[in-house]
Parts: sequence; C-alpha cells; structure tokens
Amino acid sequence: MQFPRIVIFARLPVAGECKTRLIPGFGAEGAAAIYRKLLLHTVRQAEASGLPVELRITGGSETQFRALLGDGPVLVEQGDGDLGDKLARVAPPALIVGSDCPAVIPNLFIAAATALAERDVVIGPAEDGGYYLIGFNREVSFLFEDMEWSTDSVFAETMARLARAQIAPAVLPELADVDEPEDLADWPEFRP
Repeated sequence: MQFPRIVIFARLPVAGECKTRLIPGFGAEGAAAIYRKLLLHTVRQAEASGLPVELRITGGSETQFRALLGDGPVLVEQGDGDLGDKLARVAPPALIVGSDCPAVIPNLFIAAATALAERDVVIGPAEDGGYYLIGFNREVSFLFEDMEWSTDSVFAETMARLARAQIAPAVLPELADVDEPEDLADWPEFRP
C-alpha cells in the first residue's frame, strides 16, 4: 500500500486576509496571529505523524512561506478557481486538511492513513457541519464539484454523494475547528 501524503491547505497569515471571521473579536492583526499559530501547529502535527507533508499555498510567495516554515514541507500553489477546483487538483492517495482544527494530532493522521488501507475515502466531520479532513486513494473530484462551501451542510452533502457512488467511507471522530472568536474558548494557547 502506498501511504498517503498529508496535504495542508494554507494561506499566508497576512492581517485582513485570513480568518476574517475572527477579526471582530481580535482585530486584523490578532486574527492573522491566531492563524499563524494554527498553521504552524498543523504543520508540526502533520510532520510528527511520519507521513509526507505538502502545503497547498495561496496569498504569498514560496519565499514568504519558507521564511515562516523553514525547509520542511513541499510547497505547491493552490492555483485558480474555488475551493472545489483546488481540492479536485489533489491527486490520490492524499489526506487533505485545513489549518484551523487544533485537535488534529499525529495519531489522527495515522488513523486516517490506516483507514485508507481498507476504504477508498476517510472523512473527519467538523462540529459546524463541514469536515476538517478528507482522504482518498482514488479520484473523487465529484465530491468537490458544485459544493456550497462554508455551510453547515457540507458534510451531509459529501456523505450523500458518497452513498450515491456506493462508497462507504471511514468516519473519524467529530472535532471543532476555529472559525469564530468563541471557538477559541477551548484553545486559549492560540490567542494572540
């Protein structure tokens, strides 16, 4: 079995351009500082899993990301289009994760990779109705086309599409991500 790589979708932490729903509670600089901590945490957790790590980057140059992250993960431009277009460009086998779910730890990445040994798809539902991780070992671009992203129906719609395709995914524990100021109540270490 070929082990999947962890693909982290990342934006350069620039004030006013990332985690904008946190700005009312922390200001533009504070929101960027929170996102920077979340991104670095996610990269460290992914690297600690022992799986290959790749960052799909936007909002800055490779040089800017290297200044933030060092020589670690492979960097690949996200490219044009909406989130669905960008996700569809990730070739299998892969575990795709955002950078705003602090509870994603090395053991979770390992569990997701192990699940792909027996299933075509693994998914981690988020408390807000989306998902924090999706992994696949076959082409599944139909999961990303014409999706209403950032809604509370993303996970349910993804599961419905999988059912129609007769794919039974492995489902990871539900976790909370950080989108709104109150989401940091359980994660004070990520405050600016």
